[in-house]
Amino acid sequence: MAETPHEVETEQPLISHLIELRNRLLHVVLAVLVIFAGLVYFSNDLYTLLAGPLLAPLPAEGTMIATDVASPFLTPIKLALVVSVFAAMPFILYQLWAFVAPGLYAHERKLIFPLMVSSVFLFYAGMAFAYFVVFPLVFGFFTATAPTGVAVMTDISKYLDFVLTIFFAFGIAFEVPIFTILLVWTGVTTPESLRGKRPYIVVGAFVVGMLLTPPDIFSQTLLAIPMWMLFEAGLFFSGYFLKLKQQREQEEEEELDMDATLARYEAEQAAVEGRAEQDKTS
Repeated sequence: MAETPHEVETEQPLISHLIELRNRLLHVVLAVLVIFAGLVYFSNDLYTLLAGPLLAPLPAEGTMIATDVASPFLTPIKLALVVSVFAAMPFILYQLWAFVAPGLYAHERKLIFPLMVSSVFLFYAGMAFAYFVVFPLVFGFFTATAPTGVAVMTDISKYLDFVLTIFFAFGIAFEVPIFTILLVWTGVTTPESLRGKRPYIVVGAFVVGMLLTPPDIFSQTLLAIPMWMLFEAGLFFSGYFLKLKQQREQEEEEELDMDATLARYEAEQAAVEGRAEQDKTS
């Protein structure tokens, strides 16, 4: 059975989109591999830098261990690969943006692009906050609370898994302003509703701080307060983006009204000209 012209036209854009997606994914993989090739030589140095917050509070004889035979080789390599992905994140998001941007309206592009840039910055800020603020507190607390006679010697692979989990958790936690803006922009909630739920959100921030940090009020507060402040920042900017959205919708309604008025005027003019032609012929 032969394909209809409509089916052919539908299939061709789909194939072209899939080809473009494949090419952009290949560019992402190539970028990560290029960065990884430049970092793999320094993988041991990267791990030493990552282990600094744990080694600092340990006593002079404190050290890390490797319980698996291949861990001394594979763990730094894994870290170098993860760092390559994090370093390539701006390029990855650019490829995603370039793929979806042609299908967006102009006002949607004006909103989504700065949100993508801000999300990258906030994710990096969350990881930096975890490394420079949270890690020293966490590892200092764990080391200080070790029972007498117990030597703290952490496995290098388990330590890497732990810190990557914390990095990801804090990176996501610092995306609170982006989530807040998107919730308001998509109409799921309103700034007034979020302001009314502020007490619950503050309590939720301290609960998240309790789950992600050691059981002491100081480190919990260090995470909860930034999350609260980030929520307030997202709440402030969400009102600004909501006004832009409402203004754009109003402009679109005015354009539709103008188009409808122009169409009625043209129809009336055509009717008048038609009657004039009839009068001439009669």
